[in-house]
Amino acid sequence: MKGIFKKLIVLSACCATQQVVCAQSKDATTDTIQKKEPKFAYVKPKAPKAISQEFAGGLRLNSNGWSVFMDLGKLKAKNPRQSDMFSNVRFYQLEFTEKKDPREQKVEGVSASGAGSNTYIYGKINNFYALKLGYGFRKLLVGKPDPGSVSIHWVNAFGVSVGALKPYYINVYSDPSAIKYKDNNKEAFLDQSLIEGNAGFSKGIDEVVIVPGGHFKTGMHFDFSANKKTALGVETGLNVEYYAQDLPLLANQKPSAYFIDLYVGIQIGKRW
Repeated sequence: MKGIFKKLIVLSACCATQQVVCAQSKDATTDTIQKKEPKFAYVKPKAPKAISQEFAGGLRLNSNGWSVFMDLGKLKAKNPRQSDMFSNVRFYQLEFTEKKDPREQKVEGVSASGAGSNTYIYGKINNFYALKLGYGFRKLLVGKPDPGSVSIHWVNAFGVSVGALKPYYINVYSDPSAIKYKDNNKEAFLDQSLIEGNAGFSKGIDEVVIVPGGHFKTGMHFDFSANKKTALGVETGLNVEYYAQDLPLLANQKPSAYFIDLYVGIQIGKRW
């Protein structure tokens, strides 16, 4: 009986020892699995890069001529992430323009048979062209930042101008060579019965006179861009140019050193 009782005690001790070993083994396995499980950290996605540059070109019709231009701009905003939504723009502008007297009239020249042979501008003395470099700012007045909506901006720009004054030549029957306006031939220059037509653009190009000056414009800019990466606008306003000397354009008209004109233009381009 005592032998059986001893065997039961030994068996119970063995079972208890086995349970402790199994529990420790399970805990070790669990710790190993936990150590092997990867830990993932939350990474905030990057916001899209703010649009900061703009390039556009276009055409303007002026009350005294026409212009073609290019703009290179930098978008500005108090919050850089909103610069592409509100489009406050500082820009450099390169513009080429031709100035005309609003009283100019294009007429037909005459030939020996009395038929029209060529066109010319009656009484025109000089062609005048200018290359203008300016700096300006376009400021948002009203408009929503939503794509496809229209925004209205106030635009101002100023800069330097380099003008080119080129004599205007015509062909007349009273002279075998083309003539330009002078005091000693103004009767023939203005006699429509003798004028065959203009002598062509290249005539007088070697007599071009360079005239320096400056310019300023102010107006309203309407942005119709369908999305943030395109530029599509219409602009209208007032332009003023002043040059270092009087610029005679038409005979029997007082020459002036300045131009004041109204303009309307369209521009297209891209932003990035």
